[in-house]
Amino acid sequence: MGTYLTILGFNSAIPTINSAPTAQFLEMEERHFLIDCGEGTQVQLRKAKARFSKINHIFISHLHGDHCFGLPGLIASFRLLGRETPLHIYGPKGIKEMLETVFRLTETHKGFEVVYHELDKNYSEKIFEDNRVEVYTIPLDHRIYCNGYLFREKPKERHLNMQEISKYPEIETCDYYNLKLGKDFVLSDGYILKNEVLTKEPSKSVSYAFCSDTRYFESIVPVIENVDVLYHEATFLHDLKEMADYTGHTTALEAARIARKANVGKLILGHFSNRYGDLSVFTNEAREVFPNTFLPKQLEPVKIG
Repeated sequence: MGTYLTILGFNSAIPTINSAPTAQFLEMEERHFLIDCGEGTQVQLRKAKARFSKINHIFISHLHGDHCFGLPGLIASFRLLGRETPLHIYGPKGIKEMLETVFRLTETHKGFEVVYHELDKNYSEKIFEDNRVEVYTIPLDHRIYCNGYLFREKPKERHLNMQEISKYPEIETCDYYNLKLGKDFVLSDGYILKNEVLTKEPSKSVSYAFCSDTRYFESIVPVIENVDVLYHEATFLHDLKEMADYTGHTTALEAARIARKANVGKLILGHFSNRYGDLSVFTNEAREVFPNTFLPKQLEPVKIG
């Protein structure tokens, strides 16, 4: 078990033979999240051998087509595959109207509940939480309302030190749960066995930040600080900064500056303009500021942490 990111597509607006529009599949603590859903996403999911039935939460950054036009088709396929469990969709206000209009005009009958979580805040908020994972929005600065998403594992349980535990017959299997939570154990004579003696440090919790279309926006730094992996758009090189600002995008150099300021572990660039044939120019530029920068590898799972 671990946290794995599979980048299904990383191209800007127009798909190419070798790259699909933005979509990502994140496996974290046995949860399966889909992040953005550009055209052709369900084909990419098939290639990645992802199980459609396990996707219960979809996070859409904004309503530009290269980030959401694959969603109606994916939902229709869910129905054809016999889905019955609810599907939760998180995205900008208007996403419900967009999808329900498509379903109405095409007479698409879903056969399962779609739960919409429409977003309109300009500050980071927690939008999903269970006993293992929590998800926050990352407000961005694009031409239309747009969010990135921060995925965090909650603190993990401590590991049992069975060599020490075996010395105390009073400690039974039913006590292991409390020990994993960090609690001390009190012997029958009142002696307190400290938890750090009976357990070992837990595995490190990991985090992943997805920053979709945005201008250079330092306000996100406190939200994504110290994440293990940051995916940040880099549509242009810095010599086209003026165009980046005008179109609501970031340069590779600016993405690297964000990564450095936020002290992230690893930076993955994406959302490249089709004007560039050799994508290595992006890492060449970014690594001058943040050496641990990489290009995305489509359909290749990346372990986080």
